[in-house]
Amino acid sequence: MNNSTNNSLIIGKTDYLCLMHLRPPVELADELERANIVSDDSVPDNVASMGSRVAYAEKETCVRREVEIVYPSDANPAQGKVSVFAPVGAALIGLAVGNEIDWEFPGGASRRLVVVEVVHPTISPSVLPPQH
Repeated sequence: MNNSTNNSLIIGKTDYLCLMHLRPPVELADELERANIVSDDSVPDNVASMGSRVAYAEKETCVRREVEIVYPSDANPAQGKVSVFAPVGAALIGLAVGNEIDWEFPGGASRRLVVVEVVHPTISPSVLPPQH
């Protein structure tokens, strides 16, 4: 379970439809259902979406990390590509710079994350998720 503060999730309609089509884990599906779904061109530049690079920091340790949020079939942790179905990908999708979230990771550890920066690709990711 997560607990977000000073934020509500913003998800573009295409990302929402693609993610729901893939049947996300229950926790992510619940978050997506509560999100503010907007037209793709209405997603603010500072909001994490599919294909964006997101820099975040753990509040307790101030450790900063950067990941690219991708579909599960494109995940490659060695390249910093994290599945939106992975705990950190699910925690970050839809958050804006400055938003914070408590997220429970595997093993029961809970961490407070804050979004530091969002960079969108210069070339849009494919509209549809990869086919299996």
